[in-house]
Amino acid sequence: MTTHDTDRLSSRDKILRAAMQLFGEGPGARLSVRAVAARAGVSTGSLRYHFPTQRALQDEVLTRVYDLAIPDDRINDRSVPARDRLVDCLRQVLGGAGVGEQARANLLRVVEQFVQPEPDEEIRAAYLAIEREILRRTIYWLTALEKEGALPEGDNARRARFLMAVVDGLGLTRAMPAEQAVLQSEDDTLQMAVDCVLTLPATGSGGSGLRQGAGD
Repeated sequence: MTTHDTDRLSSRDKILRAAMQLFGEGPGARLSVRAVAARAGVSTGSLRYHFPTQRALQDEVLTRVYDLAIPDDRINDRSVPARDRLVDCLRQVLGGAGVGEQARANLLRVVEQFVQPEPDEEIRAAYLAIEREILRRTIYWLTALEKEGALPEGDNARRARFLMAVVDGLGLTRAMPAEQAVLQSEDDTLQMAVDCVLTLPATGSGGSGLRQGAGD
């Protein structure tokens, strides 16, 4: 896109274009108000007018990025009930953990990389980048369901953190010498967690790292 073409964009489109550029430069990038406004060449007041909260901007960017990158994402298949789609998406996250020996090997690798060493800035940044990317993807799934009316309006970052805590626990269980029916038990737990998210509105300001620093 040329400079002339950029000048013809609305302020809102400039903001979204800048935010998507920042997102594309690194999955761990934070979409801070000041950084996006500076990249877009607009005032922070203009950005706040179009996107009153950092979460509103984040949700819109996530929707656009993932819709373009993964147009056939399972969450968009409305022929399947919302509950089943969200459970399947969470299974995708768990799929990388493996089962049994593979799960134990993956867990040991995580411990060696992020737990055993002294948590310096480089290790912390690497871990947080991975965490934010998984969280962003989960927020995208929840936002998609919210937009189609399958999920009550609420704090999707908070919901996502709850679901990620469930997934983390299930991943740990996969590495333990558990009973053979671990996957069936896992499926029941995922369904229960999804049912909780789909039926209860998420409110409150606690527990959302993505909402912190909204004025940065």
